[in-house]
Amino acid sequence: MNGLMMDWPLVIPQILRRAAQFFPEKAIVSRWGDGTRHRMTYADLEGRVHRLMNALRGLGIQPGDRVATCAWNHHRHLELYFAVPSLGAVLHTINFRLSHEQLRYIINHAQDRLIFVDRSVAGTLAALETDLPAVEKFIVMDDRGPEPAALPRSTMDYEELLAGASERAEFPPLREEMAAGLCYTSATTGDPKGVLYSHRSTFLHAMAGCMVDGGAMSEREVALPAVPMFHVNAWGMPYSCTMTGATQVFPGSGVIGQPLAELLEAERVTCAAGVPTIWTLLYQHLKEKRYDLSRLHTILVGGSAASRALMENYARDFGIRVLHAWGMTETSPIGTMSRLKRALEDSPEERQLEARLKQGIPVVGVEAKLLGEQGEDLPWDGEHVGELAVRGPWIASSYYNNPQAGAAFTADGWFRTGDMASIDRLGYVKLTDRKKDLIKRKGEWISSVDMENAVQGHPGVLEAAVVARPDEVCDEVAAVLVVTRDDPNHPVAAQEILDLLSRKFAKWQLPLPEDIHFVAALPKTGVGKIDKKVLRKMLAQPPAN
Repeated sequence: MNGLMMDWPLVIPQILRRAAQFFPEKAIVSRWGDGTRHRMTYADLEGRVHRLMNALRGLGIQPGDRVATCAWNHHRHLELYFAVPSLGAVLHTINFRLSHEQLRYIINHAQDRLIFVDRSVAGTLAALETDLPAVEKFIVMDDRGPEPAALPRSTMDYEELLAGASERAEFPPLREEMAAGLCYTSATTGDPKGVLYSHRSTFLHAMAGCMVDGGAMSEREVALPAVPMFHVNAWGMPYSCTMTGATQVFPGSGVIGQPLAELLEAERVTCAAGVPTIWTLLYQHLKEKRYDLSRLHTILVGGSAASRALMENYARDFGIRVLHAWGMTETSPIGTMSRLKRALEDSPEERQLEARLKQGIPVVGVEAKLLGEQGEDLPWDGEHVGELAVRGPWIASSYYNNPQAGAAFTADGWFRTGDMASIDRLGYVKLTDRKKDLIKRKGEWISSVDMENAVQGHPGVLEAAVVARPDEVCDEVAAVLVVTRDDPNHPVAAQEILDLLSRKFAKWQLPLPEDIHFVAALPKTGVGKIDKKVLRKMLAQPPAN
């Protein structure tokens, strides 16, 4: 039909070309593990991406191959964000803080051919190397962090790899529906599930991050993603920043408190993003020592809910807005953003705060609805609570190579999130609970069911229940309640429970020793199930004197 628009695919190389053409002088700053900083420009980024593409070709990478990363936030990781999908291959960002069992599963399930790994975390992969038959080489990136106890045997150095590659690469023709990225969920139950992102979904998600009522990223911003780049593509910030030519500041490994404050001040950061824990710890440090954060106007918070105190404290003491957002691995991740509508700007502060504490309205491109127990649509009145379902161009329609895990995807094209929520008349989504009893520690999910099953593997345990206990630093931690058997041959101690859990769960997922409770019995519902609502109330009560 005559008169239609050009067939111009939305692919990731366009983002890089635009940055190099219009913002070649803008800075990309990386903080290394020893506290030093590296600076480069978008023009430098383009040249290094070309070299990396040629190096990957030299290693035999073909369209569709999976190339993994186990890395913190720095310019080399950004180079991989562009080089891998620009070849038609798939960038698989790995959360290396998962347990060995989970890491082994996702690397083998993805069939990664190469793994680019920061030197400081390479020891984790060294312990797994013999269990990863598809991995051909490990390319080590020096992040100047702690020296690992061991490195994988089949290693190459990243900078040496680039130094031997040609400085100009040919870009293959790409279709926007081709796979570009792969992330795995944190495995609320069972094995982690892969979510495959396309060039089109990534491009459109980046554009939403640039919209005023979305992420509002622009060339004027100096952006710092404190959220790891292995956590759903750092919420899309690296792509949105590159698309608009924003200055990017990458904090490297585990920068919290004083190092983060110093970096925010030194680089005159204007917007930052991360889970609430980071900003709670930063606030505590800012109260002890003064820094010039006058340029920092917005902190984007996701992963778990921001507290009222966090929002009020930053606004009152530093004039910094805490902006609530919601998303999931399956939603790329941004689904909602809690910006004030014009109708609320003249409302009392309490009414405005009430709206800002909600997860916000769906961003352009995302549709949402509430489902009742029978799958019926529920009204948006702020009162009815149902399961939140969403759909849109950057929301998954299935899990990667996992047809058995398709219950969350409806026949009419919606994704059932598992989050229980209400939606008010203005369209603001408020999450109330998970459909399943999950624990969210520092933005990552922990399965209470899996933990209960592990505890009950102890021969001296009769029953076990695991529930979330609120924690100011970690958002939530696991609390384990144990009923022991009356068996002198199998006594049970708290340390034995922790040792048992450490075989299956990563260190950061484990409960604290004081969160192992031995009880005479567990409360039950009318149908004989453990009543976790009662347990949570018990844990919320102050201990008796």
